[in-house]
Amino acid sequence: MQLSLLRENFALSRSDWHIDMQLLLPVLALISIGLVMIASASFSFAEYRFGDEFFFVKRHLAYLMLAAFVMGFCFFVSPQIWANYGRLWILLSVFLLVIVLIPGIGRELNGSRRWLSIAGFTFQVSEAVKIAAVVFLASHLAVHRDTLADGWNEFMKLMGVLVVLELLLILEPDFGSMVLLGATFMALVFLGGSHIRQFLLVFAVAGLLVVWLAESAPYRVARITAFMDPWSDPFNSGYQLTQSLIAFGQGEWFGVGLGQSVQKMLYLPEAHTDFVFAIFAEEFGYVGVICLLGLYSLMVLRIVQLAKMAIGQKYWYAAYVLIGFGLLLAGQTFINLGVNAGLLPTKGLTLPFVSYGGSSLISCCAMIGMVLRFSHQLHSDKPPVRRPRYGR
Repeated sequence: MQLSLLRENFALSRSDWHIDMQLLLPVLALISIGLVMIASASFSFAEYRFGDEFFFVKRHLAYLMLAAFVMGFCFFVSPQIWANYGRLWILLSVFLLVIVLIPGIGRELNGSRRWLSIAGFTFQVSEAVKIAAVVFLASHLAVHRDTLADGWNEFMKLMGVLVVLELLLILEPDFGSMVLLGATFMALVFLGGSHIRQFLLVFAVAGLLVVWLAESAPYRVARITAFMDPWSDPFNSGYQLTQSLIAFGQGEWFGVGLGQSVQKMLYLPEAHTDFVFAIFAEEFGYVGVICLLGLYSLMVLRIVQLAKMAIGQKYWYAAYVLIGFGLLLAGQTFINLGVNAGLLPTKGLTLPFVSYGGSSLISCCAMIGMVLRFSHQLHSDKPPVRRPRYGR
């Protein structure tokens, strides 16, 4: 009895494993590209700042090993376990968002207090919060999807959770994560069966809030102004974006070659983190950019296919989690590419699997591990558990 329960939750029998290579191969390709680009984009800054050209590469390799462990762990743990403790994850998220704001506990960098320092490594709390929010919301919608549009009670409960998370993210501040989490949360609530009149009210309030946020802090107005016309102040507020656009222009069709970027030579700030895509475009050109976008498209398309399969099997919890993770990965990719290309104001979001950043890499690998486990369940002969024991 205990052995059968163990196998049900952790898929220990190797003959029962189903590894979704249509998803795993694009992810591995993106991770490989990320390692190469971090090595290429960071060596000048690493030598200048730390006297070690491979400083960031060594740290990224450590993050990669930890991320691989997290991906495997999330694959072996049954999604039902995450669902059963959905409320615990969201409460833990609120707790982490609160303590990161406490001076002396949260680490402040570039005017934002978003990180916790653990054993010499920094961890960005918002990355874990996004995953916890999707898991919590999916478990809730799996139970209440048939009654969500009947009244305002359940809808307002979910809006209360979202408001608390968004306010805490604003206080850090982490405007990029706030936008991404809010959009994903509202999309899942809409797909979960809420009424259109509920959305009209939320959109009206959100529109007023965005206007207020843009006008309440000078740096936000400066970011919007720099985004609209970066060349008006190319050596101050528009410097980062103009250097990124110069990198795109130098890449042309086929790029200047791996390791031959000029902008990474201390011209483009954050070249190995937020703006690694600009360095990639400079070194590999338009053709390389199309290939990179193709890998992201294959990854997201496969997640959407799995979500459609879950809907066909009426496995609603899996469907909501898969859609949520697909929206998070696609949205973060779109925002980062838009910022690099000058289509969106600066948000501070990394490029999934490619940018340097341990928190982002680990959280993205955790999502992929859970998606692989859902794929295993959806392709298994044994039907999945339909409803989580919500609130346990």
